[in-house]
Amino acid sequence: MRAVVQRVKSSKVEVDGEIIGEIGRGLNVLLGISVEDNNEDIPYMKDKILNLRIFEDENGKLNKSLLDVKGELLIISQFTLYGDCRKGRRPSFIRALSGDKANDIYERFVRECKNSIDRVQTGKFGADMMVTIENDGPVTIMIDSEKKF
Repeated sequence: MRAVVQRVKSSKVEVDGEIIGEIGRGLNVLLGISVEDNNEDIPYMKDKILNLRIFEDENGKLNKSLLDVKGELLIISQFTLYGDCRKGRRPSFIRALSGDKANDIYERFVRECKNSIDRVQTGKFGADMMVTIENDGPVTIMIDSEKKF
């Protein structure tokens, strides 16, 4: 699994002009699932994302996590995180998991996050979405369950 985690003042996702997910202060998470991923990757990603110390403490240091600040979470599926651009000019998405298997892992990840965070919103798996992100900082972190970065 791969995630782009952005600290936000607010974020929302729309499908067909309708807002389907919206948060205030918290994290916007773009989540990609690869053909190698399974449910065993979920605890690592959930723990890493929810406990990232990327919120400022009283001294202005990045010492607080989403859990510490009681922030909100918006999770959006994004298969393009597995786009491979090393050859040619058109990305290859052969490593991205699609269909029901990817949706199952995505939905399980969302459920696990809901067990720890009061406000979790989502996009719509497989839909064409319009995402608005008010990036705070900006602070953007990439996480990979294979620990490639």
